[in-house]
Amino acid sequence: MIDTIIFDAEGIVIDTETIWDKGQAIFLQRRGFVYDRERIKPLLTGRTLAEGVEVMKQAYHFEGDTEALAHERADIVRNLFIHETVFIEGFLPFYESVRSRYKTCVATAMDQELLKLVDRHLNLSALFENRIYTLDKVGYRSKPNPDIFLYAAQQLGSAPENCVVIEDAPHGIDAAKSAGMCCIAITTTYDPEKLRKADVVVHAYAEIDLAAVDQYASIPMK
Repeated sequence: MIDTIIFDAEGIVIDTETIWDKGQAIFLQRRGFVYDRERIKPLLTGRTLAEGVEVMKQAYHFEGDTEALAHERADIVRNLFIHETVFIEGFLPFYESVRSRYKTCVATAMDQELLKLVDRHLNLSALFENRIYTLDKVGYRSKPNPDIFLYAAQQLGSAPENCVVIEDAPHGIDAAKSAGMCCIAITTTYDPEKLRKADVVVHAYAEIDLAAVDQYASIPMK
């Protein structure tokens, strides 16, 4: 029986994906490259800033100190995060409808400095009563590793089989499934085809039927 909802942050609670796309484009343009969103975006989602730098260095064949380049990426997007971040459409009504009936939290690979900027702007900590869990709690083992979701479940005192993760990205779906959790994917960032490993794929929060998901999750695995 589902009693816990674990939300990813970016693309699920907060709308930052267009900001990241702008940031990636600027970062690569400085090095004479064009951002190929279709090819590169799936490789970056759920990664830390430094991991993303490594991905782009390999994909575009350029060199540089990874830590310095990660700081550059952070600088590029910082002002965008401060001024342009908003909630995903439909999130707040959905959250208000479930927060008294389910245990809830955020489990995210988002850079902590950027998360703090968003938190100050949107007051996420108050909304989730400080139940926001980041990769530093799990040795920075990012998705598709399941560690962040398992840690979140442990903090809430929830069994993995009683958790549903709401995600927007393939790596996040893989992490949820590896954790033994049910997963709902929303097409805020990727086409449905790229989200097919999720148990349920929807286009908007209004389409989520938690009773149906709970029934699905209760079916014994063969």
